[in-house]
Amino acid sequence: MSNFAEFYFAQRKYDNLTIMEKEYIIGIIGLGYVGFPLACLFANKYKVIGYDINSERVRKLNKAEDSTNEVSEDKIKKAFAENLTCTDRIEDLKNCNIYIVTVPTPIDGNRQPDLLPLISASHTVGQVISKNDIIVYESTVYPGVTEEVCIPEIEKTSGMKYNCDFFAGYSPERINPGDKVHTVEKICKITSGSTPEIADIIDSLYNSVLQNGTHKASSIKVAEAAKIIENTQRDVNIAFMNEIAKIFNAMGIDTTEVIEAASTKWNFINIRPGLVGGHCISVDPYYLIQRAQLSGVLPRVMTEARRINDSMGDYVANQIIKLMNLHDIKVKNSNILLLGFSFKENCPDTRNTKVMSVYHTLSEYTQNITIVDPHVNTENVRKEYGINVTEKIENISNMKFDAIALCVAHSEFLNINLRNMLSENGVVYDIKGVLDPKEIDGRL
Repeated sequence: MSNFAEFYFAQRKYDNLTIMEKEYIIGIIGLGYVGFPLACLFANKYKVIGYDINSERVRKLNKAEDSTNEVSEDKIKKAFAENLTCTDRIEDLKNCNIYIVTVPTPIDGNRQPDLLPLISASHTVGQVISKNDIIVYESTVYPGVTEEVCIPEIEKTSGMKYNCDFFAGYSPERINPGDKVHTVEKICKITSGSTPEIADIIDSLYNSVLQNGTHKASSIKVAEAAKIIENTQRDVNIAFMNEIAKIFNAMGIDTTEVIEAASTKWNFINIRPGLVGGHCISVDPYYLIQRAQLSGVLPRVMTEARRINDSMGDYVANQIIKLMNLHDIKVKNSNILLLGFSFKENCPDTRNTKVMSVYHTLSEYTQNITIVDPHVNTENVRKEYGINVTEKIENISNMKFDAIALCVAHSEFLNINLRNMLSENGVVYDIKGVLDPKEIDGRL
């Protein structure tokens, strides 16, 4: 057992407080959708140093401005008043003894895992860790990345030896952007550690701030594998329903009605077809697909699911065009309104949004496409995607459209009288299946 672990277990009952409540200084590497809510949560009990390479992000957080809308201003101010500090200076992390890495794990242009952010974060940790420190990774990866990619980078940078001078764990994030019910403090977290003793320490650390406890996995690889299949399973299930929607649309059957009927069976899984974007479900399966191929396994179901879901933006756009043709609407140079641009409802996150695919296909026929989204940062959308997004529906209230498509079910869109915004013969297409069937002309 390490000296750190011995000290921990020796002090567990001291004054009825754990060593964590007395001694831990936690460094959070990456202050995005995952890292910042976690930093605020841990700040309820421990001193926390939040670090991010994005100086502008740090500056805004220090002013209690969270562009992700995941943490309220009151909670941010409370965290700063108690134990939280945010910084873009690596040297500010040197007094930490627990490091939690929460950086993105994207894919590249060839849909291959891009581990550079994770390697860079590991290099950062390697510059500041001290003997007996613990590094916990939360970023979604394929099984083996923590110990085969991240730990060697820390060893190389620090000159220390794994499971001798420093220790590690994996506790995958379960943040659901925009979800105000399953917030970080309310979810059950998977935990794991590089030794049994370290696994206990990490498990106790998370248990000390979570309302619904933890599930301690037997190894880091098991925890990594559990996380990757959470999102991959959902991707496969949605792909099945997207394929079902295509079949029933071709047969002239309303898919939503079919799902509602089938849902009366006690064990039917009510999953709806739709656009699959974001930084989890549309990305993470590629990590497992690549690792499976390296192991000599061809993951046909997962690969086909990705192909189906990636194609849905183009499919939806063509369904809108078909609907317009059936209503004798000239598609060329028509006026089209897309409601929503983020990848999911009531959320500003535009990463990998498939509304962009809908837009691209429709733009082959007309440049008169208006996009409205009250949640996204319009300047960021302009910089990243090269298109303009209007923030308020009121800004276009005097316009008439030949087609309106509900792409994202933001609450602001659900009570609008869309029929009043249509030109003669204009159509409403409901991608999300949430509008009144009497008020629409077609849906996925």
